[in-house]
Amino acid sequence: MEILSANALKTAGVGAITRALEHEREAGVSVRGRLRYVVMEAEEFQRLRDLELELALLETRNDVAAGRCIAESVEAHLQRLDALAAELP
Repeated sequence: MEILSANALKTAGVGAITRALEHEREAGVSVRGRLRYVVMEAEEFQRLRDLELELALLETRNDVAAGRCIAESVEAHLQRLDALAAELP
């Protein structure tokens, strides 16, 4: 991952990001010598979001298959949450 300094962005603007993304999926932006931000094309960001959602769905399906879920009414759910909240310090 190419790292751009905040100063390079100030002087070169979006062109610096465009050049950094020509050969890599993301580029880092450092502020005062520390990596602070990561920039990528919107298409790559959407791909990562889609993968994140697919993983959440897979984890949910695994939880249901393993019996790690509760089927209850909204009222019962709220009562259970109230009881759990009452147990907190």
